[in-house]
Amino acid sequence: MEDLSRRHRWAALLALALGGVAIGLTEFAAMGLLPEVARDLLPAEYARSAPDAVAQAGWTITAYALGVVVGAPTIAALTARVPRKKLVLGLLVLFAAGTVASAIAPTFELVLVARFVAALPHGAYFGAAGLLAATLMGPGNAARGYAAVLSGLTAANVVGVPLVTRLGQAAGWRVAYLVIALVFGATLVAVLMIVPAVAAVADGSPRAELRSLRKPQVWLVAATAAVGFAGFFAVDSYIAPVTTDVTGLAASTVPWVLVAVGLGMTVGNALGGWFADRNLRRSMLIGFGSVIAAVIFFGLVADTAPGLFAGAFLIGATSLFLGPALQARLIAVAPGAQLMGAAVNQSAMNVANSLGAALGGVVIARGYGYLAPTWVGVGLAAAGLGLAALSFTAERRARRPVPATV
Repeated sequence: MEDLSRRHRWAALLALALGGVAIGLTEFAAMGLLPEVARDLLPAEYARSAPDAVAQAGWTITAYALGVVVGAPTIAALTARVPRKKLVLGLLVLFAAGTVASAIAPTFELVLVARFVAALPHGAYFGAAGLLAATLMGPGNAARGYAAVLSGLTAANVVGVPLVTRLGQAAGWRVAYLVIALVFGATLVAVLMIVPAVAAVADGSPRAELRSLRKPQVWLVAATAAVGFAGFFAVDSYIAPVTTDVTGLAASTVPWVLVAVGLGMTVGNALGGWFADRNLRRSMLIGFGSVIAAVIFFGLVADTAPGLFAGAFLIGATSLFLGPALQARLIAVAPGAQLMGAAVNQSAMNVANSLGAALGGVVIARGYGYLAPTWVGVGLAAAGLGLAALSFTAERRARRPVPATV
């Protein structure tokens, strides 16, 4: 990629990051629009009990997360020999189609199916686009390449998700998702015109990609991401009802709380990519410890407006600080199968999304209130810290030389 001009290189990175923007919109807009989704798709349940209906609407988040879990490793294995740009373009077509289907599906059940389908390309996109970005940035920049694509997702949370949430509140959540589909279309055009072609790995094959799944460290690191990152989603999935029912602010404030989360994610992602390329182990351990502290802080002060905004920022910052490190860690423990490593990370993140949203919905439905998911989040992040420490300990022991016998 030395023949690319600096301007072309950055334009290509921005095109790939625009896909991150669209993915951030399609994934996170639901969290700010759960009350609207519940009112539209579950009117009888909402009239009977708004909290129960909102908790049930949370299954749209879970369905999307499960689609990522299924799609990421499957697509990674089946497309090992597909040139990366061609793969990214195909994934964007599937994104756009699934998002349109989500917007026009007439029933709650069909919306769940559409959200599952729309999520299938999610993990493979971040994997393929992240590897493309790393190639554009040059050797030694794996974490920062992923962070470049992920920056689109964080930008979505700063500007796009709040705007789309406000649009959904005013014009309906279906209109919001049609707009998101247009962003996917714009990304498709940008990637087609700007991003240079990059060949697939020469010796890549479905068998090589799947072989990486035999390694215990791959599963241990995936479990670390799935359990630990669920702490973030347990809180973020129910940020809208916390804002209105706990803090007592107007529904129009929800987009501004999402801006705080997005600003935190932007700062955390930038710092996380830089730090992870220098000290991966320390980055993960400090990151999980910081998430625990941030979630505890949120749980203690979110009933006040300043505490809500400060806590939202800190949760976004500490959680996304971990993002590049977890991606780089999974790629590192799956040598020779980088696309699978990147895709498994996305599967793990969306197990986290599913797990966090589901467990948060359970404690809300049991009557513990909208802040109860916060304390679920603390436990999940603490478990992630323990799993991260276990992973590094196991790796260190495996590298220890075996004493020679006399």
